[in-house]
Amino acid sequence: MSLRYEALTGASIGPVIEGLADLRIRVFRDWPYLYAGDLDYERGYLAVYRDNPRAIVAAAFVGDRLVGAATGLPMTDADPEFRAAFDGTDHDPAQVFYCAESVLLSEYRGQGAGHRFFDLREQQARALGQRYAAFCSVKRPDDHPARPEGYRPLDGFWRKRGYAPLPGVVARFSWRDIGDAEESIKPLQVWMRAL
Repeated sequence: MSLRYEALTGASIGPVIEGLADLRIRVFRDWPYLYAGDLDYERGYLAVYRDNPRAIVAAAFVGDRLVGAATGLPMTDADPEFRAAFDGTDHDPAQVFYCAESVLLSEYRGQGAGHRFFDLREQQARALGQRYAAFCSVKRPDDHPARPEGYRPLDGFWRKRGYAPLPGVVARFSWRDIGDAEESIKPLQVWMRAL
């Protein structure tokens, strides 16, 4: 089935919050996130997008069913952990649009959703006058016991889109891994491109 995309902003984000929360829990359970998600936490976390007129949810539907989405908002509106990665750098967070998460059910991958998600978020960034787009990728050790054999990171895809890792620019964010009792801080490499 072909995917239908919508760029949702403002009040139009509200109706997809529940589905997006469920998608984040399901997709981020896999490598490399290993996220032990919580629906109540997700609802609160995603309210930032619903309540921010500058935020976007690039949504992918099959019929009326949400099967994927990508979020974004100006870096100045993002969690302080992501803004803090820019401290001490020459990059002004006020010029950066944060392409936050992308989630897509595995059965719908390979149809161009990744490109479409970036296209829609970058379009929103340009409309807001932002000069750069950035995102974070979680860094896990190569010898991590949960790393799937043959795993290939998305670095090649991101580079083809014009993104590159910013040396030494690493965000730190906490979540609870599957099987862990407590949250732990994860390093996330910041990637960026000029718009």
